[in-house]
Amino acid sequence: MSTPPISRYPVPKLEDLPDDIRTRILEVQEKSGFVPNVFLALAHRPAEWRAFFAYHDALMEKDSGLTKAEREMIVVATSNANGCQYCVIAHGAILRIRARSPLVADQVAINHRKADITPRQKAMLDFAMKVALDSAAVGDGDYEILHGHGFNDEDIWDIGAVAAFFGLSNRMANMADMRPNDEFFLMGRVPKQK
Repeated sequence: MSTPPISRYPVPKLEDLPDDIRTRILEVQEKSGFVPNVFLALAHRPAEWRAFFAYHDALMEKDSGLTKAEREMIVVATSNANGCQYCVIAHGAILRIRARSPLVADQVAINHRKADITPRQKAMLDFAMKVALDSAAVGDGDYEILHGHGFNDEDIWDIGAVAAFFGLSNRMANMADMRPNDEFFLMGRVPKQK
């Protein structure tokens, strides 16, 4: 059986990419042991690739009132609501590693209200889901609930921005029919061999 393509659009060869993009992809490969398909699929349009990953990094890699695991929870929950297989699989793997829990990603993807997470995280995900699915309904009451859980306005911005950015990512992945790497399926599910 042949391996299905990673995108319905042409995927450039690594050696044909601009130096800055190729360098970043090789850094990711060195760190993770493989190249996540999203890096190659989006390289179909280099200028958009640069803009996408610049915003991704600004949201997902900064210090803030949200942990890296909490940001991944937002991605997994909203990506499932948006029907994005690529992001649920890929970010579910990252969530399992960052949360140090083999169960949390599946729980959050299916129903965050029944997941083994804190009430604060459930409130965060309630808001993220509202931003992802009904942003016109966001109001002062939503902010009051989050303030009651210790989130400040900048944290709330981060929750909304991650949900909104991954709404874009989900739609691009679905439109381009991006296939998640096989490596993601087992990551964080079993302890690493020492």
